[in-house]
Amino acid sequence: MSYCVHCGVELDATAEVCPLCGTPVIDPGQPVDRISPKPFPTQRGEVKPVSKKEAALLITVTLASVSVACGILNLFLRTGQVWSLYIIGAAAMLWLWFVPPLLDRKLNLFLRLALNAGAVALYVFLIALANHGFDWYLGLALPIILTGGGLVLFLALVLRGRSILTTVTLLLGTTGVYCLFIEGFIRRYFTGSAALSWSLVVMAVCVAIIVPLVIVRRVPSLREEARRRFHM
Repeated sequence: MSYCVHCGVELDATAEVCPLCGTPVIDPGQPVDRISPKPFPTQRGEVKPVSKKEAALLITVTLASVSVACGILNLFLRTGQVWSLYIIGAAAMLWLWFVPPLLDRKLNLFLRLALNAGAVALYVFLIALANHGFDWYLGLALPIILTGGGLVLFLALVLRGRSILTTVTLLLGTTGVYCLFIEGFIRRYFTGSAALSWSLVVMAVCVAIIVPLVIVRRVPSLREEARRRFHM
């Protein structure tokens, strides 16, 4: 048994150079064993990547099969409810989330977010269709979904290349604003008034956290200390 003269790592009898530091192995008392197999592969092997079209086809067939099976089952099991719309809507939502980005990695950001928001809106629409609830869908669910999609688009556009402190600050601020919108929509739908309560508490907490983050972001010494402390 021999060891590397440079780093001290244990060497296999077949090693011509140290596998850790690359130092040549020179041991007059134990020549290199060139007959025995190497303890590790000498050729690099790679797993063939999966075809994106085949993966998209597999996802499509799987989701379509589940949707069709549930639809047929719902027809035979006459329970008085169209419960299969929940499954079909979830399948459609998952398809819109995964298949278009899989087929086109360079899909436009706005189009991708529009597909994601549209998928959620479609799913909730099918739930409303199954429960005859177009009133709450148009007056409550759709505004919340569209507002959330708009805020996500805003974050996607402004967070490119931002630091961690700036990203956290913007995320907290957007979360507080979204809570204000959610409570406003809920109260306006159920009571006809836009008076806010719990969302103001959430917004106040977000602001209380944002203020020191902004101070740290603006003061170079504090910013560098935060980067050292949190390895940012």
